[in-house]
Amino acid sequence: MDTFTRLESEVRSYCRSWPTVFSQARGSWLIDEAGTEYLDLFAGAGALNYGHNDPDIKAALVDYLATDNVIHSLDMHTVAKRDFLDTFEQVILRPRGMNHRVMFPGPTGTNAVEAALKLARKVTGRTNVVCFTNAFHGMTLGALAVTGDSMKRGGANVPLSHTHRMPFDDYFRTGVDTIDYLEAYLADAGSGMALPAAVILETVQGEGGLRVASDAWLQRLSALCREHGIILIVDDIQAGCGRTGTFFSFEPSGIVPDIVTLSKSLSGLGLPMAVTLIRPDLDVWEPGEHNGTFRGFNPAFVTATAALERWRDGAFASEVRRKADLITTGLQRLADRLPEGEANVVGRGMMQGVELEPGGLAAQVAAQAFERQVLVETAGAADQVVKLLPPLTISDAELATAFERLTESLDAAIADRDDLALTGMPELQTA
Repeated sequence: MDTFTRLESEVRSYCRSWPTVFSQARGSWLIDEAGTEYLDLFAGAGALNYGHNDPDIKAALVDYLATDNVIHSLDMHTVAKRDFLDTFEQVILRPRGMNHRVMFPGPTGTNAVEAALKLARKVTGRTNVVCFTNAFHGMTLGALAVTGDSMKRGGANVPLSHTHRMPFDDYFRTGVDTIDYLEAYLADAGSGMALPAAVILETVQGEGGLRVASDAWLQRLSALCREHGIILIVDDIQAGCGRTGTFFSFEPSGIVPDIVTLSKSLSGLGLPMAVTLIRPDLDVWEPGEHNGTFRGFNPAFVTATAALERWRDGAFASEVRRKADLITTGLQRLADRLPEGEANVVGRGMMQGVELEPGGLAAQVAAQAFERQVLVETAGAADQVVKLLPPLTISDAELATAFERLTESLDAAIADRDDLALTGMPELQTA
């Protein structure tokens, strides 16, 4: 570990929670250099929906790399890019009645968000963007401006402006429809809100505590945007690519966003890749007006094409939804181990978790899980949610093992909390 503490920046984070050195990975498991196997319920923060080293996807990459195929191409035409575009149109866009153009903005999710924001402002000639409480959209300045987390925003050390923050669905936990707020602001000349260029949101807030936008809320928001000529951007970087049980998270609501951002599991193997999907009439870019050196990473096109084969019929999606039900049941059993009102199951599909009201308990559960060879992170403004993002390919037996260990972890965290309360010692802090 000395190499990392001596040479790597203090900004490192996940390695502090999971202090071991990993050397191999397969399926739902990470293996450290001592040979200890860890059940991975983190899946690269949602970048590994098909698990580690999926055999079919990896085989496509190995075959491609075995000969002198193109690796780097900026935005030049390549066979690998054409294959991806044709497959994405046939398997994803056309069956959903979408005719969006595909933009390759750069290799990461924040690149996709920056492109979406820039294009919305260019199309409308307007500046401000409506975003929501507890949102997370990336770490570059434009994406950070529409992000809610105060710690991440504070790292910018410059003003993050040209946004209007609105309450997300059920933000007040009182049943108030928060679209009423946005509608009132848009209608009132005294609200101080100029007509925005765009609205950007996640349908399930991954980093923000697994808060879920209801179908009715999304439908009202979409209709309001159409009424006022506001571009609707759905950031599907974590909730998309099948994570919620449909390829796009917004499908159950029936809405069709003007712009969609995808990354994380799009490549299928953890290779960097992102796209910004654009309604054709909004695709008003001048050639080269937005670009990037690594927007043509052909190995990712190859693995993404292989990953999309799972979505040619409904079988894989059905399996995801079935496993999501198992996760809901397991999480509810965890929640039931605490007094009423102290735990609540949150999220949708295979991005769910349990929200724990006592301060610090979720972090302690995650720490206890690591001691039992399970990788799980926390989410929410106060790290109050134990968040599960297992591979979509995880087996029923592996899920059963996960919940056995998580139950032990929760019980141990509760016991430690009760012991501390009795002794009067301060709560332990995780690394």
